[in-house]
Amino acid sequence: MILTKVHVVNGRKLVAICDEELIGKKFEENDLQLDLTGSFYKGEQVNEEELKKLLENAYVVNFAGKESVEFGIKNSFIKKENVLTVSGVPHAQAFVME
Repeated sequence: MILTKVHVVNGRKLVAICDEELIGKKFEENDLQLDLTGSFYKGEQVNEEELKKLLENAYVVNFAGKESVEFGIKNSFIKKENVLTVSGVPHAQAFVME
């Protein structure tokens, strides 16, 4: 299941998307760190249709976890070659330019 949290920063919508089972964990590999222990990613459970609606007018989207990243790729928010992996956990960011 995917968790989503919407943040509004300076009037712009930032959406954090994370696989539920990763919440509360920290991953480290070499100089990279993916910290999912704080409240930034801890949001509401949503299905794909709800998630698509939440992403309307988003300025920045953060994806963490296999299911979340696959959603981002499938819906053309991110490209597979731009996905970073930290200790086996995929992560990507999308900046939506208009």
